[in-house]
Amino acid sequence: MLYLVATPIGDTSEISLRALQILKDCDVVICESTKEASKLLRVHGITGKTYEVLDEHSTPDDKAALVPLCEKKLVALVTDCGTPGFCDPGADLVRLCRQKNIPVKSVLGASALMGLLSLSGQRLDEFVFRGFIPAETEARGKALRELTKEKRAIILMDTPYRLKKMLGDMKDHFPQRRMLLSLNLSQEDELNLEGTIDQIAKKVPFEKAEFMLLLYPA
Repeated sequence: MLYLVATPIGDTSEISLRALQILKDCDVVICESTKEASKLLRVHGITGKTYEVLDEHSTPDDKAALVPLCEKKLVALVTDCGTPGFCDPGADLVRLCRQKNIPVKSVLGASALMGLLSLSGQRLDEFVFRGFIPAETEARGKALRELTKEKRAIILMDTPYRLKKMLGDMKDHFPQRRMLLSLNLSQEDELNLEGTIDQIAKKVPFEKAEFMLLLYPA
């Protein structure tokens, strides 16, 4: 059995009772980082677990080797934060398990995406989740130029150290569009800024931060 266990995106108490019970009961924890996973479990008094790593560097053989574990044992899949299988390599393990008819269940929890939408104060019945745009300059520029044609709300993400780059990209491609920038969602220093990119950029106090960006409908 494979459980997809959502973990906190900020505050460590933001985890369900069911998730904690699964993490206590499971035989194996598959994670992106043993350091981050064991730290979270220790906060909640859970120790002595066996860990396996599944991250962006995992090969197809690495992923295939995890399938027999899920077939024979009770396995919890977690990411460093949020829901596994969403914008991460956990999706590959889910697919492999399903191909082998291994039961897969979701243990729901905190969602950065839903958190961002709820902070908008708008009824966004439609939106485009673009997620992580390419890091390479030419591909990034092409992706952003394509998005300028999109009239629906757009949600973008990137790594914390590309915060300033993303702000620059928005000035180049969406100078007039209103948007909501959420920084360090669910953490003590959470900050949500709304307006045009010029208005927002002046108020950003961080060089890097966990962030999501919601571009309002054009």
